[in-house]
Amino acid sequence: MRSMTLEKAKKLLAVHADFGGFYNSNGAKLVLAEVQREHGQQEVDALIRELELERIFGFAPGTKFDGSRFGKGKSG
Repeated sequence: MRSMTLEKAKKLLAVHADFGGFYNSNGAKLVLAEVQREHGQQEVDALIRELELERIFGFAPGTKFDGSRFGKGKSG
């Protein structure tokens, strides 16, 4: 399996953010789950801030993404 580079993640997330909406938020969650798995929470939080994903999708820095339908929140 190919690894998710931060540059590739940023490009994919930018596309999802441009379109917005429910389905694109799910796609963005999957990308962030992959970033979290490969690069850690700090990189996830940086992408959330840089791409304004909190404003667009409501993803707050500190949210854990595990690839399931919903993020686990800051505590879990």
